[in-house]
Amino acid sequence: MLAIAILAAGKGTRMKSKLPKVLHPLAGKSLIDRVLSCTKGLNPNRKLIVIGHQANLVEDSLKHHQDLDFVLQQPQNGTGHAIQQLSSKLKGFNGELLVLNGDVPLLKEETLYSLLKFHKESNASATFLSASLDSPTGYGRVFTDDSGLVKKIVEEKDCTNEQRKNKLINAGIYCFDWQQLSDVLSLLSNQNSQNEIYLTDTISLLKKALHFEVDNPFEIKGINDRVQLSECEHYIQEQLKSLWMRKGVSFVDPISCSLSEDSNFGTDVVIEPQTHLRGKCSIGNGCHLGPGSIITNSTLGENVLAIHSFINEATIGNNTSIGPFAHIRPESTIKQNSKIGNFVEIKKSCIGEGTKINHLSYVGDSALGKNINIGAGTITANFDGKDKHRTIIDDYSKTGANSVLVAPIKIGAHVTIGAGSTISKDIPDKSLVVERSKAIIRTKSD
Repeated sequence: MLAIAILAAGKGTRMKSKLPKVLHPLAGKSLIDRVLSCTKGLNPNRKLIVIGHQANLVEDSLKHHQDLDFVLQQPQNGTGHAIQQLSSKLKGFNGELLVLNGDVPLLKEETLYSLLKFHKESNASATFLSASLDSPTGYGRVFTDDSGLVKKIVEEKDCTNEQRKNKLINAGIYCFDWQQLSDVLSLLSNQNSQNEIYLTDTISLLKKALHFEVDNPFEIKGINDRVQLSECEHYIQEQLKSLWMRKGVSFVDPISCSLSEDSNFGTDVVIEPQTHLRGKCSIGNGCHLGPGSIITNSTLGENVLAIHSFINEATIGNNTSIGPFAHIRPESTIKQNSKIGNFVEIKKSCIGEGTKINHLSYVGDSALGKNINIGAGTITANFDGKDKHRTIIDDYSKTGANSVLVAPIKIGAHVTIGAGSTISKDIPDKSLVVERSKAIIRTKSD
């Protein structure tokens, strides 16, 4: 049996933020989301989240996760006090308790699996992750006897000058035999420099405590301020970009770009400077993205060009050109061999194969057929002040410059709309339509 407890009650004062520390984003996911993600493959029987500061906000942010048990810690009086709050929830539980911190987001599932395996095979009362650091400032120090058993952990603020020279640190990730831990929780006190109840004090009270040293110390890096948040972001981005470069993606200037972990790429993709992918993105072979593009939760086919453009929750077909300075808004589909050009905005519309909207146009709530040409400055007037309405344009039609299509409206196939026309009624196939008011010219003598 395995229970996992994630400590997420702290305020995180060093973040200087109204947002709880564990909800700060890192490469597109909150810190606590990342911690939860690394536990999925462990198949725990129980998942408990200890909340305190802005508890409702933290709980609401995790609604998309299943089977979470929230435990309120009020007031927040240290890590030992947090675990004491689990006693009623885990009454009668017989198994291991894995304790994680909501602000340590780089842990790998394999590391936790290895920790659990080592703990069980060693028949330990407690096993925790440790690391040897050249600069151990900020961490509690681990002290062992000659046989390797851990005798105690001393928090840095309580260390003597001699104890601070010890470079073996406690990462704050524990695996306990719950029955043995629960027997000593009531013995903890707050007689220390911070007047808090430390979970580390249980180590000296348990029969057999061991430490498990991690291979990569960066994996256990905690986040206490925005500098450390930035360091972790940089680390994740380096890992992601190195992975995709080895799979056939070229970054012209990797340091200026960012990716989400849910981005996937084909081969021979070129990513220019200042291009960012967020959320779940799928990018096909031969795409050329940027410079200066932002793509969010979108699917791009093969050989798509997107220059200085925003593409958000959209689907772009093969051999399509987007931009520069185009904005593709949610629920839009641009089919293959199309062109969306300078300063064009597409919203909740389907643009047919081979259609060209080259410049200075707005198309919203519309369905355009294939091989249509939309003239410069054409807009669909889709909003009547209360409701949105549809515009439909069939194949091979074209609009002149500065046309206004007042929805709801249907334009047939092979229709030509004269420049400057405002059309407010349906137009049949194979028509030429021009609708303008008569020019009134007055001279100065008038």
